[in-house]
Amino acid sequence: MELPLHIGIDDTDSIKGGCTTYIAALLVERLRVGKFLDYPNLIRLNPNVPWKTRGNAALSLRIRIDEELIDEAIEEVIETVEDASQLDCPRTDPGVVFLAGDVPREFTSFARRTVQDVVSKKEALDLIRHFGAEAVGFKGGRGIIGALAAVGETLNGDHTFELIAYRTVDNIGKPRMVDSTSVFKMDKEMSGLTFNNVDYEKRRVLLTPRGPDPVLLGVRGESPSAVRRAYQMIDVREDVERWVIFRTNQGTDAHLRMVEKIAQIQPYRPVIAAGSVVVEPHHILGRHAIFAVGDDSGQIDCAAYEPTGKFRNIVKRLIKGDRVEVYGGVRPGSKRNPKTINLEKMRIVALASKTSLRNPICSVCGKHMESMGREKGFRCKRCGLRVRDAERVYGEIKRDIEEGLYIPPPRANRHLTKPRSRYGLEKTGASFILTDFWGLGSEVKS
Repeated sequence: MELPLHIGIDDTDSIKGGCTTYIAALLVERLRVGKFLDYPNLIRLNPNVPWKTRGNAALSLRIRIDEELIDEAIEEVIETVEDASQLDCPRTDPGVVFLAGDVPREFTSFARRTVQDVVSKKEALDLIRHFGAEAVGFKGGRGIIGALAAVGETLNGDHTFELIAYRTVDNIGKPRMVDSTSVFKMDKEMSGLTFNNVDYEKRRVLLTPRGPDPVLLGVRGESPSAVRRAYQMIDVREDVERWVIFRTNQGTDAHLRMVEKIAQIQPYRPVIAAGSVVVEPHHILGRHAIFAVGDDSGQIDCAAYEPTGKFRNIVKRLIKGDRVEVYGGVRPGSKRNPKTINLEKMRIVALASKTSLRNPICSVCGKHMESMGREKGFRCKRCGLRVRDAERVYGEIKRDIEEGLYIPPPRANRHLTKPRSRYGLEKTGASFILTDFWGLGSEVKS
């Protein structure tokens, strides 16, 4: 009898190298005992947890397999994870989860909380035991949490795709040989179909990482055909070992959760909070803009850091009374700094009125008059009218910002942050077509 087998993997990389997506790419080629039911799923988890390695990504593979071959598949997965993980790194604690059959609602709920909240390994292990799944942990086995979340997140809502190309072993650690001109050209031609390839403000290519990991580049987009076409347009000037298309929650804002009151905000959680500006923006180290937003339950600092570029300039123009929604991850307080939302985006809901004292207007010319000195009145420079008993009056100043949504440039976006180009393109449901060729060296049968 054939069954669906869901395989979750997490925490195999380190700050110095490795990549969990690469292990998934290896398994795409090595798991020959079943038929793939989905593209490999790349699930970005809560980006604010302090024990993450780099991008906090977990992976899942979903295949249909003969029940008698499940043990063979499990053995292949465990051997691959053990061989390819960065086990010599103290902070790397790989975990693998196997589930035969349909994914329970409880796994899906756990996955959602792992993306938006902080969960424990005990909770993951309790669920695994209750539903008869299997888990394998290496070292501390913390990766079991993310591995279970990757199994549970079936991407039935909004999702995107990413084609990741990998380097040969000899090239890892060397500069990536990708022609930037071809990337900018591709980005313009694939506008609306791919996203976050480049940053035009800094003229920087973003689809090539900088670390010593095996990833050469990653093209993110709305469909498998879009990312494949975009990849073919890029001039790659080094050998590519393999490439694979992933289905993912990247660029969906899946991590952000609305809180009803500011007092409910907790450290390490990604939140959306609404309130009014209660402390106007000021600068830290001349680069970062900090302000506070509050409601009837309390207030919290919000920070726009220097890499956010022009977004930070918008933040600087806020004044007391502006009503805003702030989006971002919560940094815990310390002896030197209070609890703070690190801004990923901001919506200005309503602008407060801004006024200042101005000289009176000439009743003849309609122009602002000038002072003749303290308690001496005002005169019109144009027509000469003098008024001794006139006083300065309050006048409204036109604001140089508008209501609406503001998002930092792509270079400052997190993996999960939904870029402006994706608004209106959100997907509902998990309908997709498993194309005939979605990985170098893979044979895919739907």
